[in-house]
Amino acid sequence: MDKLQDLAVVAIITWGLTTLARRRADREAERTALQDQADTFAVADVQAAASVARQLYEGWPQRAAVGLLAALAAGGAAARTRALGATDNLSLIAGLGATAPILSSARQTSQRYTASLREPMHRLATAAAPLLRHPDEHLASAADDLFNEVTRTQQPEVLEAAPQRFARELARVLRPRRLWRHPALRVRYP
Repeated sequence: MDKLQDLAVVAIITWGLTTLARRRADREAERTALQDQADTFAVADVQAAASVARQLYEGWPQRAAVGLLAALAAGGAAARTRALGATDNLSLIAGLGATAPILSSARQTSQRYTASLREPMHRLATAAAPLLRHPDEHLASAADDLFNEVTRTQQPEVLEAAPQRFARELARVLRPRRLWRHPALRVRYP
């Protein structure tokens, strides 16, 4: 009988240790997956693309250059048609016609600016989806705030507190839980 009891005790201890090891491995796999998701939540890609595109395609120097080129083209075309003996209306129309290619080119560069942000924003949205569905409400809320701040701001390269909050919540979730801090093991005093 003693051997049967010893065997039962060993079986129960083995079952308990196996269950504990399996749960620990599952938690570690979840933490690794969460860290991978957070790494692909590449806000820096969007910030870098927005900064480069803004310097290349937007800003007052580029707009001033487009305006100056359009004014020079309009003035030159109007002067040419006026020199050929055209009326004021025809010279105005010729001047406006000369500005069309310049303004079209400016619109194309603006579209390139938008297209340069499309791929990083797509990667960001793809990476944000699992984080927004995370069971930890605080982490999901922080990811949502960061995603909204990046996508809704006019200057995604200048973010405020959302990245710090997301980093804090991610570190909190990735921190291993201590057994004595587990909610099920806390003693509640009346």
